[in-house]
Amino acid sequence: MVKKLLLAISILGFIGVASTMAEERFGVPVYPNAKDDAATSRKLKNAMGIEAACFQTTDSVVDVTAFYSKQSGLRSMRGTTDKGAMFKSDQADVTIQNPWMDLVTGRMVKTTLISIVKKP
Repeated sequence: MVKKLLLAISILGFIGVASTMAEERFGVPVYPNAKDDAATSRKLKNAMGIEAACFQTTDSVVDVTAFYSKQSGLRSMRGTTDKGAMFKSDQADVTIQNPWMDLVTGRMVKTTLISIVKKP
């Protein structure tokens, strides 16, 4: 029981570190209920040369979009729907989508993906 508790605490600590690192690297806050998706971040870097931090949440695109709409320095792009949205800042682009295709497996995923991509 103690080992499981320590593991859970260390995982939560890593998630917090990943969010803090993304916020520092890209200047964009990470949605509070999002969990780090290191595999998708790596795939974007390896396949496309994109520096990104990706996160997943079970919250809706509408909820995540509402959060990013309130962040200073982010501009909402046209075409926002209940399936996806995009925001831009001077440092990064933020895309929100659900569903989305897993770049590793090719399967459709029905969680909300948040991709924060550093501008070149």
